[in-house]
Amino acid sequence: MSGTTSLDCNASLRLPAFIDGRRPGRFQLGTVLLCGLVMLLDGFDTQAINYMAPAITHDWGISKGTMSTIFSAALIGLMVGYLLLAPLSDKFGHKRLVITGVAIFSIATLLSVWVQNTDQLIVMRFITGVGLGAATPSTIALTAEYSPKRVRASFVLAIYVGFSLGFVLANYVADWLIPAHGWRSVFVAGAILPLILLVVLTWRLPESLTYLLRRGESDKAYALCRRIDRSLPTGSALPVEAENAEAGKRVKLSKIFSGGELLGTILLWVVFAINLAMFYGLQSWLPTILHEHGYSAGTLATAASMTTIGGIVVAFIVGPAMDRLGAYGALGTLYLLGCGFLVLMSFTLGASIWVVLVATFLIGCAVSGGQKSVIALATTFYPEEIRSTGVGWALGVGRLGGIAGPLILGGMLSAGWTHQQLFVTLAIPSALCGLIVLYLGRRAKQLA
Repeated sequence: MSGTTSLDCNASLRLPAFIDGRRPGRFQLGTVLLCGLVMLLDGFDTQAINYMAPAITHDWGISKGTMSTIFSAALIGLMVGYLLLAPLSDKFGHKRLVITGVAIFSIATLLSVWVQNTDQLIVMRFITGVGLGAATPSTIALTAEYSPKRVRASFVLAIYVGFSLGFVLANYVADWLIPAHGWRSVFVAGAILPLILLVVLTWRLPESLTYLLRRGESDKAYALCRRIDRSLPTGSALPVEAENAEAGKRVKLSKIFSGGELLGTILLWVVFAINLAMFYGLQSWLPTILHEHGYSAGTLATAASMTTIGGIVVAFIVGPAMDRLGAYGALGTLYLLGCGFLVLMSFTLGASIWVVLVATFLIGCAVSGGQKSVIALATTFYPEEIRSTGVGWALGVGRLGGIAGPLILGGMLSAGWTHQQLFVTLAIPSALCGLIVLYLGRRAKQLA
């Protein structure tokens, strides 16, 4: 039993106080698990194409530039999904957006098995990206909505750890399947897994309570509340109401820019863009930098894994810190610590392997961990009724930074910047992110 108080027959359930006042039970944990599995398969599909690239390039005799276009197609599709489809959750509900998104990217991945040329693969990767972009914001919003406030950041970070674990899973699956069955077999695995999950999602994933209230379906909302708290009476449904009057109404996209939200939204976008630029820039160029310092191929692979592992490990520290000490202060501190980790990296280049691996782990804590944490921050920044739209647009605009990051770092290296100068310079945007987040926290207190 997760409830703690009895209710009289004339009482009503008010959201989100009803959820915030109860310990997360099996139903909520199951919802978080399903959302985490969606993110796991999102990460798998995003990363698997990178491991397939050498085999595709060899089989089709295409250039690296053409392969880069294939990579970019999925990123553009992601932006379309984030910016255009995520806001549709207001009309169709989070559950339908998640199911539709998973169906789109699983079918597109399955059709990719039979592609015969680069044009067909580019189209399939674009459609796959659209599906991924449609599902992710609603997955995050559902997790946040069904999580009590005191553990909300921890749960959002936990499902985003699933995204990173998908990267790791893609590595092992591709390593196992490609030598024996060819690169197309990875597409088969990447399609079958989400198709199986699709059945479970249709059966078990709950709809957004806020969406049900907006449609006047209080009885359905009450049935879900009973799955959260089995002590609620069964005879007749108690009315379910939203504490925020806006939560029961349709909202427009302009809501994330109106009133006091405009400055905060723009600053949040800046943090998303900078963080993703640093993340993808380092993911792209760190192996090359280490190779030029004489480290072995095995070290390069381990170093790349350490950045991912760092992001996963720190999530289990930053998440509880955001919940207990404050989301803005915890994340701002992480970004500021990242300045020191990046400067440290500039001194470790050329040092022994274990020193470099520790430094890359710490960078992963700040950059990869920061990427996960700022998404959790967005669920705190935006109220429930515009959460999916706000998160979707932040991810979409941030993706521009992800596209620009590798280009910027590549330009710096081409211009003759030393690797030491590069890492010291990267401490500046990390500090900027930290200061912006701390300012947003101070501003939130003033507006409260």
